[in-house]
Amino acid sequence: MAVQLGNLGLGLRREMVDDVLNAPPKQVDFYEVAPENWLKFGGKLAKQFQALTQQHTFICHGLSLSLGSPAPLDREFLSQLKTFFNQHNIATYSEHLSYCSGEGHMYDLMPIPFTEEAIYHTAKRIRAVQEHLERRIAVENVSYYAAPGQEMSELEFTLGVLAEADCYLLLDVNNIYVNAINHGYDAEQFLAAMPSERIAYGHIAGHYVEAEDLLVDTHGAEVSSPVWDLLEKAYELHGVFPTLLERDFNIPPMAELLAEAGQISAIQAKYAKRLEQV
Repeated sequence: MAVQLGNLGLGLRREMVDDVLNAPPKQVDFYEVAPENWLKFGGKLAKQFQALTQQHTFICHGLSLSLGSPAPLDREFLSQLKTFFNQHNIATYSEHLSYCSGEGHMYDLMPIPFTEEAIYHTAKRIRAVQEHLERRIAVENVSYYAAPGQEMSELEFTLGVLAEADCYLLLDVNNIYVNAINHGYDAEQFLAAMPSERIAYGHIAGHYVEAEDLLVDTHGAEVSSPVWDLLEKAYELHGVFPTLLERDFNIPPMAELLAEAGQISAIQAKYAKRLEQV
């Protein structure tokens, strides 16, 4: 494990800051933010964020490191991250197993070609990031809608990167379900193949149903029943791991958000009890 987190996490958005400062929800063990959204803030927001990180456990989930890119790693940005992590006592950092830059920067997460060459290229960059930051990072299995230059399965590619980079895994359960529907593979089989010992923590989120065979990973809706079922299967296969609810837009009142997050706690308690009886 990258760090000992509590069981239940919540993705923190700026709209939630006042709620968390004024009435911190006791059931939430840790919060996750995108460092890019907070690095350059000053004034009131910076003070509020500092107050939050002094009182609660925070982790970071990056958006722009572009691990699979052909462009050089942004060393200046990595140094900014390292300072930010030290300033806010952030021990766990994750990024997407994707890329978003080449000759310019895109505001989207593009799929890395599933090839042996890409495994070694991406893993080399992950190792360089870990060396610069002086910590192991976690990489997230991402949703994707096309697989250009594919020579192997998503599963083979993901396992190859994890092993070659010797990094942690951020297990996104919703992404597994979305990809399984969109690309016609068995979600439980993919989940079972994930290395338990590398799981740092998990994500769960909602998606949009465009068609029967096309789901869009939006983080803008409630978690669907099949994804809750897959989370149960994840705990059954890998044991109970810290899990975080993501909601990026259409954010409901805090009470509703916490009620949904409470379903994570209920499933965790169920499987923790079951494992104790084994």
